[in-house]
Amino acid sequence: MIAEIKFKNLFSFRDEAVFSFEADKSRDMESYHVVEIAPDVRLLKLAVVYGANASGKSNFVKVCDFIKFFLVRTPTNKGESTGITPFLMNRESYKETSEISISFYIQKGSEQAVKFVYSLLLTKEYIVNEKLIYYPSQQPATVFERSAENGVSTIKFGNKTKLTAAAKEEISLKCLPNMSVFAAYIQVNVNVPEIEDVLSYFYNRMMPAVTPTLALNGYAENRIKEGETKDYILRYLQEADFNISDISSREIDTPARAIQNTFFQHKVRDAEGKENYYEFPEIFESQGTIRTMGLAGCIRETICQDAFLPIDEIESSLHPKLIEYIIERFLRESRQAQMLLTTHYDGLLAEEDLLRKDNVWFTEKNSDGATVLYPLTDFKGLNRISSLQKAYQFGKFGAVPNI
Repeated sequence: MIAEIKFKNLFSFRDEAVFSFEADKSRDMESYHVVEIAPDVRLLKLAVVYGANASGKSNFVKVCDFIKFFLVRTPTNKGESTGITPFLMNRESYKETSEISISFYIQKGSEQAVKFVYSLLLTKEYIVNEKLIYYPSQQPATVFERSAENGVSTIKFGNKTKLTAAAKEEISLKCLPNMSVFAAYIQVNVNVPEIEDVLSYFYNRMMPAVTPTLALNGYAENRIKEGETKDYILRYLQEADFNISDISSREIDTPARAIQNTFFQHKVRDAEGKENYYEFPEIFESQGTIRTMGLAGCIRETICQDAFLPIDEIESSLHPKLIEYIIERFLRESRQAQMLLTTHYDGLLAEEDLLRKDNVWFTEKNSDGATVLYPLTDFKGLNRISSLQKAYQFGKFGAVPNI
């Protein structure tokens, strides 16, 4: 589970931003919001980020995606960009380094969860510093630390990292200045349990971000053939009141090639009360139906993998009550899974039995174009506010358009 993400000089974030899934001392809705992943370490399963348009909410989601994909990205040559996008709205930041750090816990079976911290310092051209540490006890241990000397990467492995001198040299030779140590490691026939655990975590337990423009129908189509997944998605659609009695995915022949298509069976009653069934391809279904189907598939995988799923603008094509249903169901069904949602739907703030105060975050863009990320819990006197929704609408927490 993710505990904290820190980053600086990245996208619209010029100054250091710190996001945390750590729960505060409140015991409000403890049983389905909070996971005690390690002794005295209480992490939240949900975070909701509010902000005006172009305030940086989507850029925060991009930060999460960058971490996942950079880890295993293998450039074709050392002249390629690292893929980083620094803050571009002044004349200095684009020349400076960007920073990212993520703290997370990995638990295998019944073993106690172990804390890892992965950090990066990089420019568009090369990695300045890269480090992975973990906590086998109260004291941290270094897995590796990588630095740049005269344009060449130098990697130092910790005392607990069991590698031969030849393997260390091979990893170092394969580690181009613009790629991660992980990407070099996977090209070498060695096994370091701590590195394998982190790779598995980012491969399987950090889901790609769901954005408003992402086509989710193909994602769901591939999973409808799985019985349990199909039943899960179908229950989602039925409980969301789409009047759908069945879904199926099958190939349709076209002059060019066979294509995969999803069909939705609708149950209706005629004037005499007789039930009738009609089947339509997905092209006849609403965007809300297709998006709900896709989200259901993503959320099920997230729950099954105890993974992390960022969703940008959760309200896209969805009715507000469906958003509340999705959140409530995720909290009820998940064990150690986590979701990060960005939204404009402030009705969630009015639901007293849905969100905790430490679930809520805001983004606001300053006059210099830089985004600031901050939690609701930074504000004092929250317990004296009768309606968080109205307080937000009236601008008490910022993060609203200046109209």
